[in-house]
Amino acid sequence: MRVVLDTNVLVAGLLNPPGPCGRLLDLVLDGVARVCVDRRILQEYEEVLRRPQFAFSPAAVSEVLEYMRSSGDPVPALPLAANLPDPDDLPFLEVAAAAEAVLVTGNLRHYPKKAAGRVAVVTPAECLELLRRSNPPRE
Repeated sequence: MRVVLDTNVLVAGLLNPPGPCGRLLDLVLDGVARVCVDRRILQEYEEVLRRPQFAFSPAAVSEVLEYMRSSGDPVPALPLAANLPDPDDLPFLEVAAAAEAVLVTGNLRHYPKKAAGRVAVVTPAECLELLRRSNPPRE
């Protein structure tokens, strides 16, 4: 399954690996989910991960960004005229629409149904359930 990770999901996963966001990042690393990105998303990831309040080491930030650049699926975004509460969230919606991917966020209110259109916007826990259903355990 292709996913677009809102920055809050990436940060939460790095801060709390056992939580839903961390488990989702593990599935990305395992190749169960494919992260879709564009230049704008990568720039936001970098800007946020380097904020002092998170205290991520420069080496850890570089490692995460390099993984996203090299293993993420680069997607040319489709320009959308969506009216989002925060215009900075538009790249995530545009990439999800272009990639026909699921947009995963901890802030559903940032992507109102009317603005999201046909893009499925889900929480990390909902994404984990979708992945579980689409990848049943092998016997």
